[in-house]
Amino acid sequence: MDTSTNITYLTLEGHVELEKYRHVYFLICLFVYLLIISSNSVVLSVIYTNKCLHEPMYIFIAALMCNSLFGAMAFYPKLLMDFLSEKPFVSFEACILQAFVIYTYGSSEFTLLTAMAYDRYVSICKPLQYSTLVKMSTVKKLLFLCWFVPSCENSIAMVLTSRLHLCKYKLARIYCNNYSIVKLSCDNISINNIYGLLGLIVAVFPPVIFIIFSYAQILTVCLKNSKDFRRKALQTCFPHLFIFITFTVTSCFEVINSRFEENVPHIFSMIMSVENQVIPPLMNPVIYGFKLQDIWCRIKKMVCNKKANTFLE
Repeated sequence: MDTSTNITYLTLEGHVELEKYRHVYFLICLFVYLLIISSNSVVLSVIYTNKCLHEPMYIFIAALMCNSLFGAMAFYPKLLMDFLSEKPFVSFEACILQAFVIYTYGSSEFTLLTAMAYDRYVSICKPLQYSTLVKMSTVKKLLFLCWFVPSCENSIAMVLTSRLHLCKYKLARIYCNNYSIVKLSCDNISINNIYGLLGLIVAVFPPVIFIIFSYAQILTVCLKNSKDFRRKALQTCFPHLFIFITFTVTSCFEVINSRFEENVPHIFSMIMSVENQVIPPLMNPVIYGFKLQDIWCRIKKMVCNKKANTFLE
């Protein structure tokens, strides 16, 4: 607590041997951050510049890339600054803001993947009704809800956290996590725990149940159709299904880790805590860029054009 300015500061003590590996951590983190920005931006650029890709499926993919950049923006710049600081710290208000953005990123990832599952379900199971059920106005409404609902849900959680009085000021983390902040309080945190549990159930279970249902229906339709139909369905569904499973697994690790981090080795706890900020933002553009031919062909064409222009110059 800084009594002269009346600002509460929290120290981030989750770093492993920061003094010894500070510059190594910085270079690795900078490389990953630049890779996330460049790879997601390439896919976004390809979708934006090709009007033939201005369809619901690709718009949802673009939204997923934007969400990855949104989450990375809240995590990497602060982490890079901490690596170069003598003692990593953050103000209480900034810590809550970072937790809000990271939680909103995670919740929005689930809602976006749900919207994409709906798009694939209608496309494969109800192709004749696709143009009616998945209109551009519907896509806009879904995208709005995908970010608005998680933002509202997490805003309430952060307001509840901001009202707490802290009696400890050391976070055993390298970034701000709402549950870790709540544990620093000397107040009764039962309301925070109840709302956090309800928020987790609402954010995770409805999307997971709907996605499982939609793929069960897709599988049923595929089994009734030709091999060529199954191949095309698999080609468009595999990237989504792979990313959904990856994100669900990493999210489960983070939830379990935040509850039981005192009972596991610190370095293992830190690795699990950053998985959602590293794996999905890197995997999303790779999976969608390489597995979807419409995007991959245009990426290759864009690279070839740039090489040709460079050669001519």
